[in-house]
Amino acid sequence: MKLTVPTMLTLLRIVLIPVLVLVFYLPFKGASVAAAAIFAFASFTDWADGWIARRYNQFSAFGAFLDPVADKLMVAVALMLTVQKHPTVWMALWAAVIIGREIAVSALREWMAELGQRAKVKVATIGKVKTVVQMIALIFLLYQAPLFGLPIFTIGEWLLAGAALLTLWSGFAYLRAAWPSLKADAENS
Repeated sequence: MKLTVPTMLTLLRIVLIPVLVLVFYLPFKGASVAAAAIFAFASFTDWADGWIARRYNQFSAFGAFLDPVADKLMVAVALMLTVQKHPTVWMALWAAVIIGREIAVSALREWMAELGQRAKVKVATIGKVKTVVQMIALIFLLYQAPLFGLPIFTIGEWLLAGAALLTLWSGFAYLRAAWPSLKADAENS
């Protein structure tokens, strides 16, 4: 298997997960800023690997499989770190909604692939918007400190709530797109 640049960026994102955890827990004053920077860099590689793959036609089946896995792992870990540091009901609820939707949509895509209908649950615009809002929210939540007088953490909390709502919306959109195929499969079983 030949590793393309996009796949290497995806693998880098996975390697950054334990680095993010380690830096998050290091006892130094700038740990939260460093953790936010690591997550921001990982988020950038998510965009960059897709752009490079499309621009230079560097697609691979392994990369297509690994990219969403890396994204979900990075987001889940960042959410767990955030909830552990700020264990509020709302933070836990938003994290549960986001992680639960990711698991459900992954399962839905797997099922649709088995039915030969994977194209019906391809990434939609709402999913991309959700991802951007979610990544910005997590960068702000990991950063934790005011910036230029702005309450970055509070803004991150509101953005995470928005990301959770977009997560539900996009999850329902995927389910609605898949429903005719799922219903037909259930009737034929």
